[in-house]
Amino acid sequence: MSLTVRSRQKTHRVDAWLLRRLAKWTLDITEPDAEHRPRGHELSVFIVGPVEMARVNFSSLQHEGPTDVITFDYCEPGHAPKPGPIFGDLFICPIVAEEFAAKFNTNWPEEVARYLIHGILHLRGFDDCDAARRKRMKREENRLLDEAKKRFPLSRLAKGPKTKGR
Repeated sequence: MSLTVRSRQKTHRVDAWLLRRLAKWTLDITEPDAEHRPRGHELSVFIVGPVEMARVNFSSLQHEGPTDVITFDYCEPGHAPKPGPIFGDLFICPIVAEEFAAKFNTNWPEEVARYLIHGILHLRGFDDCDAARRKRMKREENRLLDEAKKRFPLSRLAKGPKTKGR
């Protein structure tokens, strides 16, 4: 498995190791063929600022401005839950996460976890292009986020400031 987590922004320090653990867990738990879990995943997660996110959003979707998460799936299309290894990129913007966190009375690390789960669900074939599929995907996203909250200290996705001399 190739799993890369990179932060390309400086405003919100993210614990890449914890985000990797969450991504691995999500990939495993969403695999429909649990007996034959594939190990050939190739996933890159990029934590980006609003300028880069707006650029990716416009160049790939022709939408203006930054958004929360963008998923690029490089595998053959399939219906949820799509089995097998995934190959894709996720772009997540913590500034947008912070805006939604204030709106939904949560915190930005939890929103980032939600976006990671949401992106992996897209890679597993879930879609939110119409009301019925969006409802199914949102239900699965909420279920996985609730389970992730029990297993991981999501608040620790936000790393504190570096202290000098340590």
